[in-house]
Amino acid sequence: MVGADRFSAYSGLLKNKSVGVVANQTSRVDNNSKHLVDFLISENITLTKVFAPEHGFRGTADAGEVVKDGVDTKTNLPIISLYGNNKKPTPEQLKGIDVMVFDIQDVGARFYTYISTLHYVMEACAEADIPVVVLDRPNPNGHYIDGPILEPEHTSFVGMHPVPVVHGMSIGEYAQMINGQRWLKNGLKTDLNVITVTNYTHNTEYSLPVKPSPNLPNDTAINLYPSLCFFEGTIVSAGRGTDMQFQVFGAPSLPSKLYPFTFTPQANDGAKYPKFKGETCNGLNLQNHKKLDQLNLEWLIEAYIAYGKKKDFFNNFFTNLAGTEKLQEQIEKGYTYREIRATWLKGLEKYDTMREKYLLYE
Repeated sequence: MVGADRFSAYSGLLKNKSVGVVANQTSRVDNNSKHLVDFLISENITLTKVFAPEHGFRGTADAGEVVKDGVDTKTNLPIISLYGNNKKPTPEQLKGIDVMVFDIQDVGARFYTYISTLHYVMEACAEADIPVVVLDRPNPNGHYIDGPILEPEHTSFVGMHPVPVVHGMSIGEYAQMINGQRWLKNGLKTDLNVITVTNYTHNTEYSLPVKPSPNLPNDTAINLYPSLCFFEGTIVSAGRGTDMQFQVFGAPSLPSKLYPFTFTPQANDGAKYPKFKGETCNGLNLQNHKKLDQLNLEWLIEAYIAYGKKKDFFNNFFTNLAGTEKLQEQIEKGYTYREIRATWLKGLEKYDTMREKYLLYE
């Protein structure tokens, strides 16, 4: 049972208060029959504002698309976008809010921006002395940790904390780590309450009932996402503009002998301007690939070699995704996946020891 469904565990924190909600299309209750916002209103909770992350309140905007402020047509509540220029709620936007509820489904990858939104919401609320209630949800990639640890000089909205690419925590556990490690500005701490998931461990299979974003349409895409998202920092498409997002990859310049699967990206929901729009891409179809419990870098390394090891394979975004310049350098120098992974192990061990302090589930 997800945190949002445990109303009796958090109703006392909201009753007779003016409540702000950070939510999107994944914020569902009652076996996904109701949106959290509609549910709270039906329970006579006084909602004043809704804050929306990347992709918007209803989750239909493209990755990276500017989401505008607006009004929810169903409830007439003002919606404030926390994406684009305004990533952190301003003091003005927080006026009149007694408590903030955060309920968004994460997928466990450092570059998935909902945890960055969590950071800024916690920071703004700490500065304004507003308590935060996180309604926890399972992490579908919570069964492992992997990848390079982000280096501070490569901090960005797709990587704000010194954690690996796959962090292995629920969003509630992650909130506790942000607080406990004093990662908020000036070492602030948020008055934080996490409403836990019941009957859950990090190895529990969890199929997401609602797409967490337009380009993660199913369990396979969510599992492959931490590995295939690296292609977003290269000349290769990860399937945006198809209905196989993050389940295929390819590019017109990859050799068809090695990459026999073809797809042609077109504008669609969540990708108005996909890479290689209208062009036939040669690639691989991973829709039937077995579930990963480690990052797969071999697809990336092999594509780099097949492309001819050219300088234009990587773009500047790759370092933001990796959180380090080392990964690109290692691939360009011909390191194997095993050799690269060996350089992560000390950092992963140190991170895992730190992570232990904040875990709420086995």
